[in-house]
This record gives sequence, C-alpha cells and structure tokens, in this order.
Amino acid sequence: MQADFVIVGAGSAGCAMAYRLSEAGASVIVIEHGGTDVGPFIQMPAALSYPMNMKRYDWGFTSEPEPRLNNRRLACPRGKVLGGSSSINGMVYVRGHAMDFDHWAKQGADGWAYADVLPYYKRMENWHDNGHGGDPSWRGSDGPLHVSRGPRQNPLYHAFVEAGRQAGYQTTDDYNGEQQEGFGPMEQTVWQGRRWSAANAYLRPAMKRVNCTVVNGLAQRVVIEEGRATGVEIRRGGTVEVIRANREVVLAASSINSPKLLMLSGIGPAAHLAEHGIEVVADRPGVGQNLQDHLELYLQMAASQPITLYKHWNLVSKAVIGAQWLVFKKGFGASNQFESAGFIRSQPGVAYPDIQFHFLPLAVRYDGKVAAEGHGFQAHVGPMRSPSRGAVTLASADPAQAPKIFFNYMSTEEDWVDFRRCIRLTREIFAQEAFKSFVKREIQPGAALQSDDDLDGFIAEHAESAYHPCGTCRMGRPDDARAVVDPEARVIGVDGLRVADSSIFPRITNGNLNAPSIMVGEKVSDHLLGRAPLARANDETWVHPNWQIAQR
Repeated sequence: MQADFVIVGAGSAGCAMAYRLSEAGASVIVIEHGGTDVGPFIQMPAALSYPMNMKRYDWGFTSEPEPRLNNRRLACPRGKVLGGSSSINGMVYVRGHAMDFDHWAKQGADGWAYADVLPYYKRMENWHDNGHGGDPSWRGSDGPLHVSRGPRQNPLYHAFVEAGRQAGYQTTDDYNGEQQEGFGPMEQTVWQGRRWSAANAYLRPAMKRVNCTVVNGLAQRVVIEEGRATGVEIRRGGTVEVIRANREVVLAASSINSPKLLMLSGIGPAAHLAEHGIEVVADRPGVGQNLQDHLELYLQMAASQPITLYKHWNLVSKAVIGAQWLVFKKGFGASNQFESAGFIRSQPGVAYPDIQFHFLPLAVRYDGKVAAEGHGFQAHVGPMRSPSRGAVTLASADPAQAPKIFFNYMSTEEDWVDFRRCIRLTREIFAQEAFKSFVKREIQPGAALQSDDDLDGFIAEHAESAYHPCGTCRMGRPDDARAVVDPEARVIGVDGLRVADSSIFPRITNGNLNAPSIMVGEKVSDHLLGRAPLARANDETWVHPNWQIAQR
C-alpha cells in the first residue's frame, strides 16, 4: 500500500489534513488504531461522559504518580477511534487568545502569529450564533466544521453571566471573536443535534473521494531510509507491513503518541533512546519534553431550587432524553450542557485572561458520579498558563506498551498561588446577587476551607486534568536545540517527516485545545502542498484598557 501522504492518526488534525490533501488531488492513507465512531454514545452530545470512560474508544492512558497531587495517577484520555479525541471530548470550541499565537511566533514559530492563524480559523468554521449575538466578520461561514451555541434555556446560564457582570467583569457575546475576556455564551462543535467531530466534519467527506483511504492498524515506527521518512510500519492482525509514502509521512497521533512514535523511530534524546536499545537517527532532546496541560477544579454549589439537570438524573428521564434524541436529534441530548463561559485575568499586570470557567447546571464529576446533594451546579475553573512542565518518555521499546506520562503538575509556587486565586475569585462570583435565589450552600471545597493551607489540601486531593495535553514536539526555529519541528512542522534532522497536532504547540493556548488542533491540521496541509499561506488578517483584538493596573 502506498500514497502521496501517509498520516498517522485520524484525530482532529489528521482528519483536517486528509480532507484538504485529498481535496487538492493528492492520495492519502490515514492509519488509525481505533475503530468506528458510529453509535449514540459518541454522536449524542449529552452522553459525553461515556465514550471518555470506554476502553473501546480511549487509549486508557494514566499519568505517573504526581508527587504534588498526593501521588495520584490522573486519567489522560485520548481518543482511539475515528475522529480521535474530537469524538470523545466535551465539544467545547475555543480558538485561544490572539496573544497566545503572538507568543508562539515570538518563541520561534514564525508564521504562527494570530494574524497568520485567524484566516485558517475562518476557513475551517461554519459558525451559527443561534440568535445569541457575536460578530460574523470575525467568523467563518462556509467551512466543514460547524460551531454552534446551546439553547441556554436554563436560568442558571444567565445567572452565571450576570454574576460575572455584577462582580465587575466584562461581558462578551463572542469569546472567539474580537473580545475573549468576559462572560458570555459558550460554543460547541454540535450540529443538528449531533457531535460534529473532526470525523463528521472532515474525514467522512474525504473518504467519499477515491484518493483517501483509512487503514486500521497500530503504527509501530516511521521507516527512515538514508535520512528520509519513506513509510510507516504498522501491525494489523498478526502481521507487520509497511505503508509507503511517496511524498511525506505526517504524525498526527496526539501529544502522547506522536513523541512516542518519533522515539520508537530513533528520533529523540539520544541517551534515552540508547537505554531502550533504539538506534539514534536524529538526536532531538526536545522530543517528549515541554509537556503541558490544564488542571481544573469543580466548584460546586447546592441549589435552593429544583431547576438543575439533576431532575433528569434517573433512568426514566435518561431513556426519554435518549429516545427524543434518537428520533428528532433534539432536546437535552442535543447539547453538551456547557452553555455559558467566562475568561478573566487573575490580577493587574496580566495582559490577557489566564483563568477559564466552564459553567454546568449540574453538580457532577467527569466519570458521571453525581453530587450526593442532588440539585446543584458547578463551575470548572483553573489557570490557563501553568509554568510546570512534564515529559512523555518510553516505558519500553515495545510499540504496544503505553509511554510514561509525567505532567509534573503544581511543581512551582506560582501554580499554588494561581489556583488559590481561582477558587477565591469563583466564590466571589457565586456570592453575587444574581445567584442569591439559587444558592443553598457550597458543596465543594466547602465554606469551612478558607486558609491557604486548607485550599492547598483541597487542590492536591481534587484537582483534575482538563484533558488538554500538548507541547511534546515543540515548534521552533531550526537552530533551536530544544525544538522538534520547524515552523512548517517538518521534523528537524529528518526529511519527508512532519508532526501536526497539539504536540507542536510551543505553549498551551487559552481554553480547550480541539479548535487549535484542527487549525494546525488546516495550516500544515497548505505547507504539505507547498502552497503560500493564506493572507494575514489585520483584525485588532480587544485588550482591557486598564490591564496594567486593574484586574477587572
């Protein structure tokens, strides 16, 4: 089997590249270890906690014991299914802040400033405001990726935004437009009541073309001959075969599996590869390093009125919602229920938001265990730009074995200061007049926990990953010893090989990572085709006029 381009991973970026490359007439083979995404658990937005906890759809990774989080091993779900993590995620759509991408460019990712990437966001989007405001001139209207907003019928969604306003923050009717900072409606990759994953948006249309094929198998290593990637060795069934690339190999296998594959192929820190008996093709010390993530806490309040989603937390109601969704693709099943959001700055002197809120009118954990209180609601909150850095390393040279994932969470004093501030600022929002008629009491952390030590103990025991790992094949200039890929996503030191997924992010972006991951696939597909990048945008984003002296 052979094609012009061989892509490893049918995830967010891989699907986008398969679509764009095949659209241009190139032949593409996509290698995916997971199976089909057909079925209600993936396609029904409200069922989002199920696929994330199903071995069938998830690689099942866990971190090494995290010393500052009471040696807990944290779950690190990654999609093992068509659509990758876009088929098992929370469907929240956040582009990231303009300054995130300007920072990338300053760090050596030339051509990735906000002015460079905004045209790709517009190209990929088909945006629907659902009557909740926003400025169409900032958004795309004919791309493959439908982006919509929930119905926001529950009064708690509006109370959250109003409480933010009462606390002195901005409101914004489109955090993906001119102004991220503030409180307003949250966006989701949902269309006509279905999860609009990268598989639905990009891969299905691509597979209808004769020049795009998906092959099911486990990628074991990149085949490199005389310094050039010529194919990918895969195992399917009991046999090992090589799928050859006439032009290039592209790894889009996630920030966990892309560095693992590079190392199995002899590209990575030479001493580490030698430990596992792997012959060194290119000594790149940055492979697997620079691992970043978002940690978050759920601040949960017990509700004084029975208006939360808890009334649907029973078998009869779930069956009715499921049936309504199966027949009409409408009702509670048709939203991820994250319908209000907030982005704020933690203190004066911070130029752009460094705290994100997801608001949910239910007190529940990601694994689907609901709060004992019954009726409640919660805000997911956490700092956006932790200085902590971890690493993905090989556990063995066996491709079937998971790598070691060590996030090194909360490893600086700044992490703790930032997280305490998140908790206190969230409590202040829930204490506003807008919530007076809805709040009974604080479930967690609980009003008794007030001191720094109390909060630190709570963070250590309860902080969870927001499932945004990235950064392990960092993009930078070719002369940067710690960079893994150059600004066109080419692996430095090997010809014919690129990486295109969240692993190339120099630094984690503000918010959820699905949108920037797809954007990477869109932009790198132009580099693969040798096309000039889309013309730069000159839109100016909003920055708080008093950011140097005011927190809000």
